[in-house]
Amino acid sequence: MAIHTSLIPAIEIKDIYNIIVITDSIAAGRKILEFKVNPLQNMVILLASAIKSFFNKDSRNKIYFWYCPSKAEWSRHKLVNNQVKANTCFPTFPSKESHLFSQKKECDNILCKWQTSFANSIKKDHYFLNFKDKKQKVIKPTYAKGGSWLLVIGFTNSLCARFTCMTTRHTSIREYKQRFFPHLPSSCLCGEAEV
Repeated sequence: MAIHTSLIPAIEIKDIYNIIVITDSIAAGRKILEFKVNPLQNMVILLASAIKSFFNKDSRNKIYFWYCPSKAEWSRHKLVNNQVKANTCFPTFPSKESHLFSQKKECDNILCKWQTSFANSIKKDHYFLNFKDKKQKVIKPTYAKGGSWLLVIGFTNSLCARFTCMTTRHTSIREYKQRFFPHLPSSCLCGEAEV
């Protein structure tokens, strides 16, 4: 925001050929000048036309970014930093018009549909084991942060395979045997225990 609010007025000054932006974040400066999708997209859109007109005015026009780390405690940097932090007019990200917001909304809609269809699946009720959290709420499937169950079971291949077999009831249990091998006996091999 500091770069944005200082660059626009500097561009509008007449007879200015070189603008030097001194910042403690060269990465933020790059993002403002890159036309990639990022959280600063609104700033880029607002700056794009101003920067373009500045460069088109004169071939000598240039914008430089100089790095000054915060720990250098340069007095002017501290002054601007304090002014920006005191400013109550902060932009809200992501904007409802931004690509990132649309992407997140679409992803949330897909995830919601996936969870709903999963919860309402007929086969899931019979062949899927529900897991509950500490508050006894059914854990919904998700793709984020390793999913709902992988974090709990760890990343051992054999354990993950056993867990998947158990969850989907696709293992040597009575229900599995009855479903896939109805002509074979489904009782326990010991002949005593209930399955």
